Amino acid sequence: MNQQKQYNYDRIAEAIHYLTENFKEQPSLNDIAQKLHLSPFHFQRLFTEWAGVSPKKFLQYLTIDYAKALLKSDKVSLFDASIETGLSGTGRLHDLFMHIEGMTPGEFKNGGENLRIHYSFAETPFGDVLIASTEKGICHMAFAEDRTMAFHELQKVFPNAGFIQKVDLLQQNALYIFRHDIVRPETIRLHLKGTPFQLKVWEALLKIPSGNLSTYKMIAEGIDNPNAVRAVGTAIGQNPVAYIIPCHRIIHSAGTFGNYHWGSQRKTAIIGWEAAQLYRDK
Repeated sequence: MNQQKQYNYDRIAEAIHYLTENFKEQPSLNDIAQKLHLSPFHFQRLFTEWAGVSPKKFLQYLTIDYAKALLKSDKVSLFDASIETGLSGTGRLHDLFMHIEGMTPGEFKNGGENLRIHYSFAETPFGDVLIASTEKGICHMAFAEDRTMAFHELQKVFPNAGFIQKVDLLQQNALYIFRHDIVRPETIRLHLKGTPFQLKVWEALLKIPSGNLSTYKMIAEGIDNPNAVRAVGTAIGQNPVAYIIPCHRIIHSAGTFGNYHWGSQRKTAIIGWEAAQLYRDK
């Protein structure tokens, strides 16, 4: 590592240490930059280049991780958690949770309690799926070799939610996607819980047309974060809605299909089926 890179690394390491030790004070960009004797602009650019996220986003992750640990305790109220994390009140805590976690702090604290989820099983050309929905949209879909095990996996995601085995209109509309792509994925209502980075990756996957393929590197470049290939791969592997969010259309740059959460043979079958449908229409 040359002298300049070592200097930059030391500055970012110092910034991360400062944020970790002082996040409860919710320091501003100017506060941190002044601590490092850098201009706010230079510090923002340098931190984002090294850490992959802005200082503000890094601070939000530290804050919400601490808030989540507090909320797991029955003795801590939402107001107490917001004050303890350095936020001005429950409103800011609510906004932060909705932005990062896709749920309210109350929903997190209750593990999905008061959340009603409809679920059902359906046949597809690639095997049975378990599909689940809230009043807001599809929240989960997974290929199900074993229905009991698939339902248990759904329960792990929403441990305290109320489950009703019922086919609703949201599920019916979503399942039309297996009928020769009658429904475009981006028109299906989804209710997803994820970090902003995960949501950005999943949104990029939705833009890959049926019958086409992309790579981890292309997705990273498409979300303006070309150095985040490994993080993109992790986000793709955590896709909560099989097929609709088409993580099966991602292959390695060398051309190999790679792994798939629901089996490499199924991935090969899906890619081949989609390519055949595309060819048939020409």
